[in-house]
Order: sequence, then C-alpha cells, then structure tokens
Amino acid sequence: YGNFIDNLRLYVRGGTGGMGYPRLGGEGGRGGDVWFVAQERTTLKSIRERYPHKRFVAGTGANSSVRALKGGKGKDCEVHVPLGISVLSDDGKQIGELNTAGERFLAARGGLGGSLATNFVPCKGQRRIVRLDLKLIADVGLVGFPNAGKSSLLSKISHAKPAIASYAFTTVQPELGKIMYADYKQISVADLPGLIEGAHANRGMGHKFLKHVERTKQLLLVVDISGFQLSIKTRFRTAFETILLLTKELELYKEELLTKPALLAINKMDLPCAKDSLNELEKQLQNPQDFVHLLEEEMIPANTLEFKDIIPVSTYTGEGIEELKARIRKSIYEEAEQENEEYRKKKLLLLQTPEEQVTR
Repeated sequence: YGNFIDNLRLYVRGGTGGMGYPRLGGEGGRGGDVWFVAQERTTLKSIRERYPHKRFVAGTGANSSVRALKGGKGKDCEVHVPLGISVLSDDGKQIGELNTAGERFLAARGGLGGSLATNFVPCKGQRRIVRLDLKLIADVGLVGFPNAGKSSLLSKISHAKPAIASYAFTTVQPELGKIMYADYKQISVADLPGLIEGAHANRGMGHKFLKHVERTKQLLLVVDISGFQLSIKTRFRTAFETILLLTKELELYKEELLTKPALLAINKMDLPCAKDSLNELEKQLQNPQDFVHLLEEEMIPANTLEFKDIIPVSTYTGEGIEELKARIRKSIYEEAEQENEEYRKKKLLLLQTPEEQVTR
C-alpha cells in the first residue's frame, strides 16, 4: 500500500530577464513563466516519477543586442497536473485550483528584462515552493457493480440518505455520508455510481465514475455474495468473478488505483446458502490464480487487489455493520500512521548533514 499520493511539493522559478543594452536603450526580454496545466490521465505520482528533482525553472529572456534591441521572451515551462487540484503556497494558503482539462495557473512569473527603469540590469523571476493537493471527495469510496447494495450500506454506516431501489443504476452521482464514532471521530464515505463491464472504455458513466475513485483515499469494494447480472443480455457473474472484473476495470483505467488500500465487504449474507458461498469465495481469494480460468482471457486482471480485510455484512439484518465501521477506522488510522512515519523520516533526512546521510 501507499504508492498512491494525493499531494506533492514542487519548487518553481520564473526565468531571469535578459540583459538590457544601455548604449542604445535596448530592453532585454522578459523571463519565461512557469504554468500548471490541467490534463486528463495525469497523476501526481507520474509527475514525481518523471521529475524526481521536483524543480521547474522557465527559460531566461534574450539579451538586447544591436541586431535585436528588444530581446525575446524566455521559454515558458508547462507542468501537466491532474484535474481536481488545489495549488497551495508552502504555508498552506490556497492560491489556485484546476478542475477542467486545459485550465491554466500561473505558478511563477518571469523576471523583467533589463531596461531604463532597471538601469538595464535584468530582474530575477519569481521563485517559490508550492504544494499540489488532489482534492479528495471522501476518505473511502464504495466501489461495486450496480445493485450490489452500496447505497443501502452507506445509509447503514452513515447519516446519508441515498436513493435506494431494487434496480440497477439508482446512484447516478457520488453520494456522500459520514461515519460518526462514539468519540466524535468522523470518516467520510462516498457511494460512487455503479460500474459496469467496459467502464474503462466509457460505457455507462465509466470515466466519470473512475475519476471519482481517484479522489478517495481508500477503496471499499462491495460485492453481492449471490453474484451479479446486469441484464438478461449479459452473463451472470459469481462473487469471485465480480471482484476480478471490478479489479480489471480499475486496472484498465489507471493501474495506480490498485495501489490504494482496499477493503472488501461481502453483502447480502442474510440470503440462503450465503455461508457456503462465502466459504467458497474465501478459498478462491486465497489462491486467485487457481480460479482465474473461469473468466474470459481479456477479463483477467494482470494484478489482483490485496484486501486488508474481508468483512461479511447484511444491510438487511445489520449483520457485520459495526465490525465494518471498526475495520474502516482501523485501516484509515494505519495509513495515516504510515504517512506520518514517512514524513518524519524525510524531515530527519533533511536535518542531517550529507556525511551523516552517507553513513546511514
């Protein structure tokens, strides 16, 4: 776990202006600017991997010369960032946000070129440290095929009142709820629109749904123990096949989603034969490679989701609901502790001298 990142600290610096030409009154070119540009299918993790130094500096303005008294502007530096980003100054103040593809934010302005006003000496560009924060809509996102019981589950564990019906696609936009604990701790949960096979290719509400998945810290897959069939035209899927198909859809849209911490809620445990079906499912999940042949080859995910916990529940009888709430809290707490530990280690490294770092 922990490969998914929802914030990133960057150093940005506008380009220095070009030299002026005092003898002829020539003006140097202005330094380039650093821009953040919102782009689909970009992640903070991909920025970190592509630019490990996390430094973005725009080009220097051209000097004034006899041939060109007015120097050209320095080259701008464009950094592609995900949608749904808040831009914060290093002290935590929000200075901008990017929500739609193509939206731009000026992160660092280039310096003025040398001119009469500056005694023909160029100015340095703006420099600062900024933080990109992915705006999370919830701590936990409920993921499942239509009619798995996600809306019922949300209403049981939180104070949300989502639309609930016995037909597929009741939820058409994220429904937010909060789990309230006895000590006043709150954890936000989003019931996301039901996925269908082929969601990654934008069938149904595919991409809209998967965009919301990106903006939750953890996943809670909700699966009907009795299996799932979208319509008479589609194949019936067992609970095990459903889990693999959900994994495949997440993987095809963005592999990084599989690195998020995940829990699995097996719903409708009040149904006849549910206990036997659960025993069979647990065996299949222990050794998924022995059972993947049950699916068509193109439906088999390259990687399987590792669940931190598997919790049988019934939204009808209330079985397992309190246990699920406790497991969600435990998982959120463990991840926060891990993040704090990593942050503490980084801080310690920054405080050490280079010699101390080498000896570690």
